Order: sequence, then C-alpha cells, then structure tokens
Amino acid sequence: MLPGADPLPGQLDRWLAARGSELVTIRRHIHAHPEPSHSEFETAALIARELTVAGLTPRMLPRGNGVVCDIGEGDRIIAFRADIDALPLQDLKDVPYRSTVDNLAHACGHDVHTTVMLGLGLALAKLHEQGELSGRVRLIFQPAEEAMPSGAPEAIAAGALKDVAAIFALHCYPQLPAGLVGVRSGPFTAAADAVSVKLTGPGGHTARPHLTADLVHALGRVIVDVPALLARRIDPRAGLSLVWGAVHAGQAFNAIPGAGEVRGTVRVLSREAWREAPELVTKLIHDVVAATGADVEVNYQRGVPPVINDRMASAIVAGAAGAALGADRVVEAELSMGGEDFSFYLEHVPGAMIRLGTAVPGSDVRHDLHQGDFDVDERSIGYGVRVMTHTALAALASGAF
Repeated sequence: MLPGADPLPGQLDRWLAARGSELVTIRRHIHAHPEPSHSEFETAALIARELTVAGLTPRMLPRGNGVVCDIGEGDRIIAFRADIDALPLQDLKDVPYRSTVDNLAHACGHDVHTTVMLGLGLALAKLHEQGELSGRVRLIFQPAEEAMPSGAPEAIAAGALKDVAAIFALHCYPQLPAGLVGVRSGPFTAAADAVSVKLTGPGGHTARPHLTADLVHALGRVIVDVPALLARRIDPRAGLSLVWGAVHAGQAFNAIPGAGEVRGTVRVLSREAWREAPELVTKLIHDVVAATGADVEVNYQRGVPPVINDRMASAIVAGAAGAALGADRVVEAELSMGGEDFSFYLEHVPGAMIRLGTAVPGSDVRHDLHQGDFDVDERSIGYGVRVMTHTALAALASGAF
C-alpha cells in the first residue's frame, strides 16, 4: 500500500494486490484485440464473462456491444462508467500485446478504463459477498465513446441511469505520472461538434476570376473570417474555438475549381454557448460566403456537451483519491478542450470525471493520447481500482446524493 493511503475494508488491499497481474493480463488481451465504435461485441462478452465468474449478473445492452451490472442492494445507485471502443489508428508499439487488428488500436486508454472498472466490480463483489457493501453500485461499460453519434445516449436510452443518484468515471492522462490523479470541479472538458462547409460554383480559368465564383478565395474567407467573427459574437469566457482540420479544392494550379470543402470542429466550455453555436456558426458561414458568389451547404453535426463536474461529486472523489493514494498524490486537473461523451450522463445526474496518471514516473517519454505509440504504466490500473473503490464506498456513505 502507498504511504499515506488508507486501507480498504475486508482485506481488499491484499486481495487486489494478489489480483493485480490478472488485471494486467486482461488489459493486454483487450489491447491486443481492439474493436471499433458500435461493434464492441467480443469486448462486451469478455466483460460479461469476468463479472459472471465473480458471481454477478451482468446484462447486455440491446445491441450486445455494452454491459450494465449492478452490485449490492438498495434503491439509490452510485454508477461508474467505462468506455470500451478503440480508435481507427495503427498500433506502432513493439510490445507483445500490440494490436492484432490492422488500423485499430486502444490509443485513448479505453482498455485501461475497462480493466479498472472490472477490477472495481470484482472488489465490490468480494465486499458484497462478505456483507460489507452498504448499498448498490452500477457499472456501465459503454460502446462508441469515440464516434459521432456516440454510445452514451444509447446506454441511457437502455436504462443505464435508472435510479442512479450520481456517476463517476476516469480517463487516462499521460501528462501525469502513474500514482497521481487529477481532480477538478466545474468545467472539465469542452463540448465538441463537427462542421463541414461545401462550396460550389461554375468553375473557370484563373486568368478570369471575375467571370466566375473564385471558390478557393471563398474557402479562404470561410477559413479565416468565420473564426474571427465568432470571437466577436460569443462571450470570451465561454471558451469557444472553431478550428479547421481539412480543406480540399481543385486539381490544376491554373483552374478555378467548381467545388471545395472545409471541415473542422467547434469546441466550447459553456453549455449556453454550445446550445447557440449551431445557428450562429451556420449564419456566419452563409454571411461570409454570400459576398463571394459561391453556393454554400453547411452540415453542422452535434457531438457531445461539455463535461461539467458536480461540486459535491468532485469533493467526494478527491477525498476518496486522497484516501486511496495519499493526499499528496491528488492534484488539480487541467481544463481540456477535448470532448468526452461522459457529459451526456451529467446532463441527467450529478457526477465527476477524474484523470488517472499513466506516465512512467521520472520518464521524459509521454505516450500521448490518440497517437499510434500510446501506452501506459500498467501500475496505473491498480491505482485506478483503489481510487474507484474508495470513491464507491465514500459516495454510498454520503448523504449528498
């Protein structure tokens, strides 16, 4: 046990230490056999098998690509969520557990999230078996966090939040060493939407731009002017950001193309600004393009709302993390402009997400998220299980929810 950490009840610390290598084996199996968003059938089956062996009664989501499992008894439920899908990236690591599937990898740590929540389930099952679990906990293993549309609404529609009083989750964070966790109350991650703009025109010769709609110029106006105008139409405290990631137009250097497209993301920290963003962004694009003579089609796709951690839930998980690892191992998490569909659960019930340090302490190597070489210090799995177990017991004992 770490210095400054409080022991878990029922000899769980000794039990978890004995099961640590087994959890690492499970993580490596999931890592080597990733599945894409909405098709996590084998991963869900593995989760269900492990929970069943522990004496629990998991139930599959309607499509069979996710799992929900209750532990203990009571009308008031404390829930925990793990996402189980992988990313369409090539695994570039030279390790025995490298992905066996071409162009698919657990490059966001969902294999770790899944394994931590399995460890939590096994630990709580042990406590319940000993008559020492004072309440009911629900584990939600959710598909398609990385997709648009994502899997959280699917799980919610299937009843995952029925009778839930509060919900918690964690996310791998390679900017923190293993053994540390980051906690933050209030805004935690941004809303994230996708927008594509398609422009069309007659096309023409670059010698005679005045006789046609200069499509590349029009795209340039959209790329430069729309983000600048947005900055003057939204309260800067809302943290709205429109960034383009792809632009395509034309083939020949001396021909004005008849079609072009630019695609990007809209990210925002404020719920109110997020609700206003589709109409405002679409209007500004139309206004900018109108002066160019091009025709425009805007496709604004809703992604996820911002994750806004509940104040009391954040306090509970911060205290539990301090008890699990030692108070000096709990730090303030940075605000992120990344998107996370855990936010959909927080639209219904209070809760909090924390960051789990996964970097090798003292190492300069940071295997960043969404990169083909992403990997973790596997000791972080045990740390995560301890933090989540302490959180479950603290939330059940609290009268805050």
